Amino acid sequence: MSPIPSLVIRRHDPARQRRTRLLVAAVWLGSLLIVAALVATLVARAPGTNHSAELAEAQKENEALKSRVAMLVRSEQVAKAALGDVQQTLRDREEEIDGLRADLAFYGRLVGGGKREGLAVHALHVAPVAGSQAWNFTATLTQNFKRGEDIKGRLTLTLEGVAAGKLRTLDWSALSQGQDSSGIEYRFKYFQQVGGTIMLPAGFAANRVVVRADGDGGRVEQEFSWKDAIKGEESDNVPQ
Repeated sequence: MSPIPSLVIRRHDPARQRRTRLLVAAVWLGSLLIVAALVATLVARAPGTNHSAELAEAQKENEALKSRVAMLVRSEQVAKAALGDVQQTLRDREEEIDGLRADLAFYGRLVGGGKREGLAVHALHVAPVAGSQAWNFTATLTQNFKRGEDIKGRLTLTLEGVAAGKLRTLDWSALSQGQDSSGIEYRFKYFQQVGGTIMLPAGFAANRVVVRADGDGGRVEQEFSWKDAIKGEESDNVPQ
């Protein structure tokens, strides 16, 4: 005879079922919140997302530094320009003082004071003739030994320099190319500016020029550097 199966009788509890469903829903919602939090954390830590403020601040500081550098550069340029102006002004003043001293010596030699001086070469100025090897020159002669009396004579130039790597001297006959071979004539009582033109050979670099004046007022030689003769200016206030 077969055994009689046992039956288990359970009570139907709707409230318990609701609690179970609520618990499952809560667990599912909690898992979603956890996942969302993890995703937000990863996004926040991703490169370039959390540094926008720092990047903006760095760019701002960079622009400020660029402006500062530009201002310093402009200040340096202004300072250099001002220094250059001051130095040029000083050079101009020194040249002006030298010119005044030369004029003072010139007129002092003419007036004479207590001391009388013979024939002298006061100054020399040379200037190139455009498009040629020629140079114009002006030599200023003075004397106060024979006051009120004319003195006369002739003036010549000699140049010393370098040509083809060797020292070379050009006398008056070479410089004048046969014209006025005995020199340029002068005649004056107190002073005179004697002018002429000389021709330099191609490739000749002049270093020094010697001015010679020889006449009844005596004989004198005066040396000038070629550079100074080029820089020298003819005195505008010396009457011709």
